[in-house]
Amino acid sequence: MIFKNLSEKDIFLDVVTKGKHSALSKIAFKIAQRIEADDQAILRGLWEREGSGATGIGRGIAVPHSLLGSISKPAASFTRLAVPIDFGSADGDPVDLVFTLLWPRSAAATFLPALAQLCRMLRAPRIREGLRLAQSADEVITILDGDPRAFDWPVPERAGISVSLR
Repeated sequence: MIFKNLSEKDIFLDVVTKGKHSALSKIAFKIAQRIEADDQAILRGLWEREGSGATGIGRGIAVPHSLLGSISKPAASFTRLAVPIDFGSADGDPVDLVFTLLWPRSAAATFLPALAQLCRMLRAPRIREGLRLAQSADEVITILDGDPRAFDWPVPERAGISVSLR
């Protein structure tokens, strides 16, 4: 899975945005720097996809994505937003976890299986909560690499309880 190969350079925590366009602009810029691509082409691709249907998938998660002719291998990033924003999710929940996928148009046949695998992983409440509470890119990498039990994550104080996943 592409998200099991993220590096610290692909993980952006507590990003401040003014809305969906601002979030996608910041994400496009950061990915473009890493893969040496045109950030405006990436943003155009992401925004065009959003125009054909919101990529908010529910439970505070969005998966903006685009098939691009200008890249030769997939690129991905994980962004946790400082304040959740509206991403047009069917459940109406604002989004704070953003998984961005850029895929070469020449490899389009492999895109949907990768997207489906990501969505299956994100069904796990433990994964979602761990990503929300991760303190560093290293913790995010550990969670996405498949070991969410590597850390103790307290449930937010307003719930009045804490949970150990060990």
